[in-house]
Amino acid sequence: MDTKVVFYDIAMRPPVEKNNSAVNPWKTRLALNFKSVPYSTNWVPLPDVSKVRTSLNIPACRKFADGTDFHTLPILVDPATSLKLGDSFDIAVYLQKQYPAGNDLFPPQPLDYVFSPDAAILIPLSECDEGEYPQYARFNMNIDAAFTTHVALMVQGLPLDPATADVTKAEFVRRAGVSCWEDFAVTSEQREKLIASFRDMLGGLAKTFSGNGPFLLGERANYADFIVGAWLRMASKTLPSEEWELVKGWHGGVFGRLHDALEIYAVVH
Repeated sequence: MDTKVVFYDIAMRPPVEKNNSAVNPWKTRLALNFKSVPYSTNWVPLPDVSKVRTSLNIPACRKFADGTDFHTLPILVDPATSLKLGDSFDIAVYLQKQYPAGNDLFPPQPLDYVFSPDAAILIPLSECDEGEYPQYARFNMNIDAAFTTHVALMVQGLPLDPATADVTKAEFVRRAGVSCWEDFAVTSEQREKLIASFRDMLGGLAKTFSGNGPFLLGERANYADFIVGAWLRMASKTLPSEEWELVKGWHGGVFGRLHDALEIYAVVH
């Protein structure tokens, strides 16, 4: 019997190992590699996510505004404990407890970054409870809100699998509550304003990287870095190359250094 942890990630355009761009699965992959936990990846096409999650009897951890379930990944199944988890933050907490040896995912640190969106966010965000590591949970929620507010810059660049692109686009349309895929497009003027807003948002976040970096605590990475790094992974794979180069260079190159420093934990198994 294989005792490796099984990690469910979203399959995008082949080769899936080079085009994985889903944010929350990236949080889990970075954490698994950081903790040196042996695992295998089960790649799931986006149209099959609901079916796979339901077949594993893992309830949705978030809901849309109308009360319907929001089925998403990652999922982690650990044969050693028979535990199944379907939320990236819960998975990180589990890895910290179940595999305490080695790197610490949740060292004490101030995580006081706050983002207040100007408008309602249509896609359900990770919830913030006051359980374990509440500072990290709040940071996760605020980072998700900050980047999701600017995700329109990235949606059109998603590396969709041509075999399932039409179904996948329809799923994104349904999740976002818009009428068609073209609604995600932004005009050049809108894009210019959104890029400026993205730059300003990252400027506020850059202030939390007060040391010499590349991580929040200097030379030592932790889960808060992975929360930001996962969004940077998505941006690197979905933004036009010239815009990604801008992001990497903004604010003294803070986020370019973070992205590059996390490469060691971005290995795909």
